[in-house]
Amino acid sequence: MSGRLPTRQRDGVALAYEESGRGAPPFVFVHGWTCNHTHFAPLTEHFAARHRVVAVDLRGHGSSDKPEQTYTVQGFADDVAWLCRELHIERPVLVGHSMGGTVVLDLAARYPDLPRAVVMLDAAPILASSDAAAIAAELGATLAGPDAAVARAAVIEHTVAGLARDPQLQERVRRDMAAEPDHVARSCVEATGTWDGEAAARACRVPVLHIGADEPFNDPTELRALNPVIRTGQTVGAGHFNHLEVPDQVVAMIERFLAVAVDPS
Repeated sequence: MSGRLPTRQRDGVALAYEESGRGAPPFVFVHGWTCNHTHFAPLTEHFAARHRVVAVDLRGHGSSDKPEQTYTVQGFADDVAWLCRELHIERPVLVGHSMGGTVVLDLAARYPDLPRAVVMLDAAPILASSDAAAIAAELGATLAGPDAAVARAAVIEHTVAGLARDPQLQERVRRDMAAEPDHVARSCVEATGTWDGEAAARACRVPVLHIGADEPFNDPTELRALNPVIRTGQTVGAGHFNHLEVPDQVVAMIERFLAVAVDPS
């Protein structure tokens, strides 16, 4: 990351964000576990041509403060909702990747009047039946033990594997993820393992799109069964960072979703 981002102070914690573009509806982008706002660059650049775009660094990540505390999905959602009010962002389209997908879904469930729509990009486990949910629960304990460094490196390698076609980008994302503090990484994994995603999905009342990777963390049929507002799609030939691997596919899906589910003519 280069340059100094603007911040807003919430309870003594600086929350950083990047803003560009003009136009409605606004977009708010929320990154994943140990990532940062720059990982949305292809999407923010595209949508900023016609929309106001804000990409956040969650507390504990990127240019935001990284206090020693317990990090939760609900706490992240509260921060994003607060930042939207601070920046006078009205009825945004919330876009979240991985853990950020759980954050925007939780926000929509508990702040029903804030978002216009929600887009989740290969969200972290939402379904209790997901194999990834069981893995997250086990990983939380591992990251608190003597094998934490090896386990964390292995998770990072798995998530960035699909970026191998662009080695420079893969190395940058790998480096960014490894640079975040251990206490943040561990607490965030524990948070995703205990968060009740199914309850959040059932409570959501705005249109939702989930765009899975080739091997998504969440089964699309089970997601749709939770709530009729949820639509699902899947990118072709892309892994967990599908918005970086095949941004053209992701952009096209988001635009079609908005056209038919949010602002149909």
